[in-house]
Amino acid sequence: MADVLPLVEARLRTALGEPDARAAVTFLGTDRIEVLRFQEGDIVRYATLGMSAQPMADPTAMLADPERGSRAELVLSVRGGRAETGKVLRPLAVLAASPQVEGVVVAPGASLDVGEPLWPGAPFSSVLVAEPGGLVEDLELDAPLDPVRFLPLLPMTPNEAAWKRVHGAQALQERWLTHGTDLRDPSRRSVPLD
Repeated sequence: MADVLPLVEARLRTALGEPDARAAVTFLGTDRIEVLRFQEGDIVRYATLGMSAQPMADPTAMLADPERGSRAELVLSVRGGRAETGKVLRPLAVLAASPQVEGVVVAPGASLDVGEPLWPGAPFSSVLVAEPGGLVEDLELDAPLDPVRFLPLLPMTPNEAAWKRVHGAQALQERWLTHGTDLRDPSRRSVPLD
């Protein structure tokens, strides 16, 4: 079976350009996760590389299928120069390792929480996983492998995360849209929730 990571990196480069930085994190008992940084004007994008090396296994399955199962990488976009967002590398790697460590399947609509600010002073400790396909197209792999999906991450304040648990991801996204929320602002306040 071919290593999918060179194909994933090629897709990221095609969609986002050349990365201007990269860092690697390895957690005990997991594969190495890299985070690549891309700059486009005042937008900084961080993309994981390594999460898609293995398919995400259904946590209720007795055995993990080495070929079948969804594959994904995470992409976070923020406005540069407004906060120390470069420190998001380790939290992003933690989120990307969660399928291996916790046996979760990361999918659109899910909330992921790192339990601490995403970067120093960030008003966010969790993210909403958004629908793929807008920024980076899915990467089709040879059968029987599932395609790699590039999942955008939308930072959530604690109040937004709690509201999302009650009302759902779609309702939160509609509220952001209604209020013209700049989801790339690394220091934005919570959207009005009453």
